[in-house]
Amino acid sequence: MGGAVSAGEDNDDLIDNLKEAQYIRTDRVEQAFRAIDRGDYYLDGYRDNAYKDLAWKHGNIHLSAPCIYSEVMEALKLQQDLSFLNLGSGTGYLSTMVGLIIGPFGVNHGVELHKDVVEYAKERLDDFIKNSDSFDRFEFCEPHFVVGNCLEISSDSHQYDRIYCGAGVQKDHENYMKILLKVGGILVMPIEDQLTQITRTGQSSWESKNILAVSFAPLVPQSRTDGCKPEAVVLPPLSVRSLQDLARIYIRRTLRNLTNEEHPARNNTQRSSQKRKRRRCRRRRRINTYVFVGNQLIPQPMDSEEDECIEEESKEEEQEKDIEPVKPEEPRVNHLRDKISSLPLPESLKAYLLYYREK
Repeated sequence: MGGAVSAGEDNDDLIDNLKEAQYIRTDRVEQAFRAIDRGDYYLDGYRDNAYKDLAWKHGNIHLSAPCIYSEVMEALKLQQDLSFLNLGSGTGYLSTMVGLIIGPFGVNHGVELHKDVVEYAKERLDDFIKNSDSFDRFEFCEPHFVVGNCLEISSDSHQYDRIYCGAGVQKDHENYMKILLKVGGILVMPIEDQLTQITRTGQSSWESKNILAVSFAPLVPQSRTDGCKPEAVVLPPLSVRSLQDLARIYIRRTLRNLTNEEHPARNNTQRSSQKRKRRRCRRRRRINTYVFVGNQLIPQPMDSEEDECIEEESKEEEQEKDIEPVKPEEPRVNHLRDKISSLPLPESLKAYLLYYREK
């Protein structure tokens, strides 16, 4: 599914479009989307499609449309220190954005059916930690991925504050998903062609809310050939951080706060570059819902709700031509890295504080 917003020229442009269309509505979700470049999760040669509001699939690798991820992130109502389980974690794109919000004392687990996709997700995560300046601007809860069928999770597994399932859930699997949720927790999953938010209000009570009409490939049930019982999926343990790791978190937090005071920066949620004004009109759009059949995308056109928008006056457009162009912004400086590098400490300790990042 996708096509609800215009294609962007880059990641920031895509986020601007998602905000304008009210798919992204909160600052913390916007910050996470801007911090993680969607294009980094595409294979080489396919990045030109990264900033379109379309799903993408190549072999077992799959990314949902940006508008879907936006609605999911908003519906999860993420906060610091929560536990999160991603069923069908795929490339790790969503899990990485979640990790920026729940912070270092949260829990971030993912279950993915295909081993090659888990390896790809780990590569993307390693690249983010080593090379992205966003890693130093946030406190991060690193995702941990396991290979397995999310319908075969061990019955004695712990419960989570937030859960997302990235595949269509059959009605007879609904209660199975709900049991994985803590009381007070939120589960977001596609069920009966509706992206649905389920809140567990008590031991045996839930509240449901439909968010968006969607079309997802269904969960793949475990094959039970020869009468053999499928192997249960064991989720990662809830481990306690070491004293050394805690010290690194708090040292980096102190230094980050210090550098933020020394170098007051623009709000992370604001895009500094000035976008052109968009011509808008009142219209009914046709949106393509895409369904995967094998490795092919089959479009299914449908009418969207009527868009409310405003026609820009032609006089204003003419005035824009006379406005002096905005100077390009200077590259962002990683002040935390510079601060750690300048400390009178052994190089090995500075490397540890930098998570052995190369940039």
